[in-house]
Amino acid sequence: MQATAFTFDPATHEGSVLLDDGTPVPFDAAAFEAGGLRLLRPGQRVRIRTEGSGEQRRVVFVTLQTFPDPQQG
Repeated sequence: MQATAFTFDPATHEGSVLLDDGTPVPFDAAAFEAGGLRLLRPGQRVRIRTEGSGEQRRVVFVTLQTFPDPQQG
């Protein structure tokens, strides 16, 4: 799934993305670190994986669109 980086705190590695429908979805440091990134700028297109639905939806993996997702083979 693709999204756009919305917020990012370089100190905590937490932030949020906007889905293409404008829905913000948070991510924690574990999701950021799983993607192998060092920095994320608001506005960057990213590849994500999510778990849950509705209010419980959260990002569990975030990386740049051009980086591979190890679970996608």
